[in-house]
Amino acid sequence: MLKPILLVEDNPNDLELSLAALAKSGLANDVVVTRDGAEARDYLYATGAFADRAPGLPAVVLLDLKLPKVDGLELLSMIRNTPGTERLPVVILTSSREEADVAAGYQLGSNAYVVKPVEFSAFFKAIQDLGIFWAVLNEPPPTFRGNPTNGQ
Repeated sequence: MLKPILLVEDNPNDLELSLAALAKSGLANDVVVTRDGAEARDYLYATGAFADRAPGLPAVVLLDLKLPKVDGLELLSMIRNTPGTERLPVVILTSSREEADVAAGYQLGSNAYVVKPVEFSAFFKAIQDLGIFWAVLNEPPPTFRGNPTNGQ
């Protein structure tokens, strides 16, 4: 069973373009969309509106930084400090080129930091490449089980 990709994005234009790029890449993975950090947290830990979702974690989290409710860096810190999700691949996908954001993202344990290209075709290609790499090509560590609640 293929793990989904979790896309955490609040900008409707970036969300639409990201979904189109992932669809065009030919990935068979489902894409779960959350529009703020709190909703993403609920998805990851199967709480709130996602309490009844199927067990397991996504193949990768594509995480915007500037999010309502819980910002991306706070969510990343939570992921890295919670047993069961600490090895979950997280790619920061943001428009911020701020040196402080880049440094904080890596310090908190992001696997990659990608600045969203401004030009349409470059953004589209970047999303396709990210999806293919993290969902298909990347080999997760052997101890990554994918479920923070039951180890599977």
